[in-house]
Amino acid sequence: MQIYFSDYFGVPARVLKKYNAFNLSLINDLPLFIDPLLLFSSAKPEYQALHERILKYLRFLKDAAVDRTLSRGLLESWYLFPEVRQNWLGYSKSGNRGSGLGRDFAVSLHKNLHEVFHDFGGETITRGSHLEKLCLIKDGIGRDNISDFSTNLIKEYLLEYTQKFARDNIPSDLRKAVSVPKARFNYDMQRWEAKTYELPYYRDDYVILTPRDILTKDDTWISRADLFHEFEDIADSIPNHQLRDQINSYFARVLPADPRKEPTREEVHGAISRVIERFPSILDYYIKYKEDHADEATATSEKKVADCEKLFIIQLVEFVELLTSATQFYQTGKNTYEETYRRVAYLKDVIENKGGHRIFYVDGKAVERESDVQILFRLTWFATPSDVGREANDGRGPVDFKISRGRGDKTLAEFKLASNTHLAKNLEKQVEIYKKASDANRAIKVIVYFSKAQLLRVQAILRKLSLEKDKDIVLIDARKDNKPSGSQA
Repeated sequence: MQIYFSDYFGVPARVLKKYNAFNLSLINDLPLFIDPLLLFSSAKPEYQALHERILKYLRFLKDAAVDRTLSRGLLESWYLFPEVRQNWLGYSKSGNRGSGLGRDFAVSLHKNLHEVFHDFGGETITRGSHLEKLCLIKDGIGRDNISDFSTNLIKEYLLEYTQKFARDNIPSDLRKAVSVPKARFNYDMQRWEAKTYELPYYRDDYVILTPRDILTKDDTWISRADLFHEFEDIADSIPNHQLRDQINSYFARVLPADPRKEPTREEVHGAISRVIERFPSILDYYIKYKEDHADEATATSEKKVADCEKLFIIQLVEFVELLTSATQFYQTGKNTYEETYRRVAYLKDVIENKGGHRIFYVDGKAVERESDVQILFRLTWFATPSDVGREANDGRGPVDFKISRGRGDKTLAEFKLASNTHLAKNLEKQVEIYKKASDANRAIKVIVYFSKAQLLRVQAILRKLSLEKDKDIVLIDARKDNKPSGSQA
């Protein structure tokens, strides 16, 4: 059973942990990200140097973009980066191939170098400059973009970090000298250069390790979502009373006022966006607040990484062992539908009857996220002749998984939580649309519920749609309050 770096390269997990490296999965990305603020606030000189390395590159871009125009070639050379898929981090549902930093990110960063970072290096409110400020201005620039950009800018360090571990702990036949493109930036030549490293090698590609203490889950400490959540408190805490009053007054004017109802979340966010455009200095006060509470970022990130490790490594290993004990689970079946259905059926049995529900609980609390359920499902497909991938987006959105054995044998698998507010619509339309679009043979819909109330809701939806007896809709009971005491989480 080879799922993790430690499994494949024969390195005890404790050795990785002692080196401060996260034990990544080699089957699927795990939902972790590099957070630049953890570099900024770290007491480690090498991390502070990495944050400065990021800022140095931004200063170079800002100076080079002084005339606001840039050729297509330089834009692609300086701003466009592939996802560093070799670190196996992010939110890819299948494997480790994300989209990377495309042209939209490049154009947005180039445009905002003088607008967002107009006082770059000469800030008077915050203690330093922060790449994350870019994501506060524009929707669509989020944790993935910030993490990917940061990863590319510190890739040389990560490669050296991995090379040292590999040479000290991994047999030579599992290492390989590889030339890594865009490993370092030559400021004299103003171009990215390749560099050769001796790295762990897995299935025709190298692997990059990442220190645990620069990772976080869910979002970076400085983020647009958090800014919106904290907006009123940040505005009220601005020491400049004139600016504070102007911001609060303008916010009240642009927020739709209807005495009969509260403004919607979209209306509030729209009003906040207009305030930020009118008074961009509020971003600096928000960042200063996050700087002042950076110790909380470290503690929060440590807890998130530990929870991720517990869910996707420690508990998943136990979960897979339960599946392995049900020997039929890894029998392939005559076709993809039989194989997928068999895996779902045994998945259901292990979760409901053999204590497997524990994987969904961290510190006694249910982890109710569809993305986590999807990752767990993908991680159990390490022994199969079928191709397990995410369905291509044809303009109608992706389905969760496509399992295929050639053109004529395809099965779709869609995972939903019972609490999903769009469940009824999904059951009625979505999977059938994708089944036709992908020319798949069958589609299996799996619904996971965590309470009796959720079960009753699903049953009511199925009755309304006349789907109570549909074999291809599988309900999985992940409750812990109805399991034998010996398997309680």
